[in-house]
Amino acid sequence: MFDFSRLNKGLEKRCLDKLKRFLYDEWMINGGVLMMKRAFSGVQPTGNIHIGNYLGALRQFVELQETMDCFYCIVDLHSITVPQDPKELYEHSLDVAALYIATGLDPKKSTIFIQSTVPAHAELAWLLQCNSYTGELSRMTQFKDKSRNQESAPTGLFTYPILMAADILLYDANVVPVGNDQKQHIELTRDLAIRFNNKFGETFVVPEGKFNTFGARIMALDDPTKKMSKSAENPFSLISLLDTPQKVKKSIMRATTDSESEIRYDEENKPGISNLLTIYSLFSGLSISDLEKKYEGCGYGTFKKDLVEIINESLKDIQDRYQEIRKSDELIQILKEGKEKASEIANQTLIRAKKNLGFVLL
Repeated sequence: MFDFSRLNKGLEKRCLDKLKRFLYDEWMINGGVLMMKRAFSGVQPTGNIHIGNYLGALRQFVELQETMDCFYCIVDLHSITVPQDPKELYEHSLDVAALYIATGLDPKKSTIFIQSTVPAHAELAWLLQCNSYTGELSRMTQFKDKSRNQESAPTGLFTYPILMAADILLYDANVVPVGNDQKQHIELTRDLAIRFNNKFGETFVVPEGKFNTFGARIMALDDPTKKMSKSAENPFSLISLLDTPQKVKKSIMRATTDSESEIRYDEENKPGISNLLTIYSLFSGLSISDLEKKYEGCGYGTFKKDLVEIINESLKDIQDRYQEIRKSDELIQILKEGKEKASEIANQTLIRAKKNLGFVLL
């Protein structure tokens, strides 16, 4: 932290303003003190994390921890909006925690914890739920999609955007790195924060969503018109971070392309090969135009074989680190420490909200 009030005495105002603007994206000034902005996000423990999650979200998590105060959780409370096997939920929660670390999250830089170990999430969700409306929840597109063709949907599926808002607001998050499909949820979170602040006094930081542009949506390998999903029936429609080299090869070699042979980025007319080019670019660091030049005159077979190698090389380091930490005492200790740090921040916010609502605090 740096105290700007000290600078004011010996520095011209215009220089200070320039410095503030330079630092604005990743820092904030609170009471004259320069502080790192805070980021929050989470992943559900419903099956293995796939490369769409990794390229679209987790890599952004890793980048942000270098410049922001980051809180990343395993959102297990969200996962039970649909039926879960208790044993699988337990194991998958630890799987995701281990993958967080294996993909590059550093517990010394980021707070990593399991959502349900911090009771304030559920309590604040109730307070926010009592200040939300059925109309705004019924307009959420993800609820419409997930409840379609169901005679009666679980109540949690209807109200879980409120829990998501509580997750974010508990940590005074300035930035929320999420996929483009979560824009509506971020807008609801902002609306709830502003509504609460206006009714009961300044309580919550109003967050901003941080959305990737390139690579934000990695599409299914068997149907490039649909987003890659953990719930896909076809196991070869996605690549999980823990897939074997043989599984990766089968998934890529079977990936839908088109009847041409030209390797060219064209989302509208060539969605399959465009999706593969995006994956190749993100894993290799090469631009799309460089890849188009590299494979000019080559067939899809050569391109896919090279892509298999690139993906497997990238996943090997992740898988090695995952195996090293998954069954270790280190993982449990990281989650315990994360729980303590998260609870300290979350409880402060919860107390502030309850006080402003008029609850008796003993």
